[in-house]
Order: sequence, then C-alpha cells, then structure tokens
Amino acid sequence: MNLPQYSAGVSANRTPPAKMLANGRVSKVDQLKAQPRKPGEASFFYTDHHFQYDAVKVLPGEYYVSNEDIVVMTVLGSCIAACIWDGKARTGGMNHFMLPDGDAADGFGRYGSYAMELLINEMFKLGARRETMQAKIFGGAQVMAGFTTMNVGERNTQFVLEYLSTERIPVVSQDVLDIHPRKVCFFPVTGKALVKRLAHSHPETLVVEERRGNAATVAKSNAGGSVDLF
Repeated sequence: MNLPQYSAGVSANRTPPAKMLANGRVSKVDQLKAQPRKPGEASFFYTDHHFQYDAVKVLPGEYYVSNEDIVVMTVLGSCIAACIWDGKARTGGMNHFMLPDGDAADGFGRYGSYAMELLINEMFKLGARRETMQAKIFGGAQVMAGFTTMNVGERNTQFVLEYLSTERIPVVSQDVLDIHPRKVCFFPVTGKALVKRLAHSHPETLVVEERRGNAATVAKSNAGGSVDLF
C-alpha cells in the first residue's frame, strides 16, 4: 500500500490571509492558526489533501493534544513520538522529543521526561484519565550506519518504554528502532496511527534536519515505502 505525497501546507508563522468558504465563514485551518498557542504547542496547520482532513505538523520539541477530527503528523529519525489516546474521552495527543533528558532551559519539550509530562498533563485538561490512557510509540531509528558510540534512538526508546511502564500507561503498539526514518500520522479522536517507513539516501542530512526541526525537508526526502496501521 503506497501513500501519496502529502501537501506541505503553509506555516502558521507566516500568517496568510484567512480563506473564506463559500458560506462566508473562515476555514477551520485558519481558525486554528488564529488561536493563541501555549509554549511548545505545534502551530504548523495545513489541509491534508490525501486524508481530506485538517492537519498539524509536530516538530522536534513540540506536542499537540486534541479532541477534534484532525491529523497530527511528524517525521522521525532517532527521535521518539509518543501518541497517547483516551478512548472514553476521545482525546489524543502526540509529542516529539530528541533526547531522554537534558537541561530544561535548552528547550524542555526536546527532552523525554519533560515532553511526556507535558503531553499527559495537557490531556488531563481535556478530560482524559490516566487509567483509560493507551500509548503507541514510534521512532528511535539508527539512521546513520555504524554510528553506535551513542545510539540515541535506542536510548530514547528505552526511556519512553520505562516511563510509560512507571506511569502504568499500557503500550498497545509500537514501531521503533531499526534503521528507517518514519512518517507518522495520528488521529487523536480514534487513536488510529499510520506509519510510513521512509527511504533516505543521505542519513547525515536527515539527522541535521531533524535536529533543526525541519520536518518538511525530511519528508521531501521520502523515496517510497509501505504504510502500516497501528
């Protein structure tokens, strides 16, 4: 099963003019762009023409929580994305962290311990309960062959599994480690996740772009791959 290329959309930071629908109302995407954002909350909204959904792109160090029909998307190399869902509250969220731990002053959402706490707390605010939460985790790839001195992907994976076990949030599915970058699309209302493994001929470039938070550039490096449902 092949997934067509996604629309890159327009960054919320550029704030384009609001698009008026035929009924004179402002589009949902523009409404989302106009809303104030919390520190670390994803703000790159666009229309995904493949799914026919409004969508938001989560960059490294960011998170997004919602109880609306929206696609939450990210691209991962050695980073981890935890997708947490409460089926009773029909609420879900995703984060994207780069390392297990670090200095909060250097961007707290980039580190696993802060990113996980932030994601779970924001879900509580939308009515989710810890006892009905489930998790799906993705990423942690070793995208640079032979680079084993400090396997960041393995450390990230071990951290998130231990964290969720401590918090008693069951991991119902995962696609982690290996050598392939991944594109993840998460539907917070249903908890469905689609993962596409990406081919990448220049892993060094992918690592640099991921560290810069440039998910758009990483996604364009995609040269195919199958899609799996989680």
